[in-house]
Amino acid sequence: MPSLSSSQSAPKRATNVTLTESLLSEAKALHINISQAAEAGVALAIKRKRTELWLKENKEAIDSSNAFVEEHGLPLAKYRMF
Repeated sequence: MPSLSSSQSAPKRATNVTLTESLLSEAKALHINISQAAEAGVALAIKRKRTELWLKENKEAIDSSNAFVEEHGLPLAKYRMF
């Protein structure tokens, strides 16, 4: 799975993005680099979607593990120092 971190040496590709005029004007007034902000936003959206998909794909195992702990407690709880 490729990394989401931006690298100075990573190849870039131009693309078109449509934004509302008010959003674009405010970003420019605040000296926000639109490309960097868009890249960060897309990276965050990818991370969230991957998390959502992972949770969906592993729901059965997570539910099973949680049910086991609920019924039997943590397996090594007697050795916990806190």
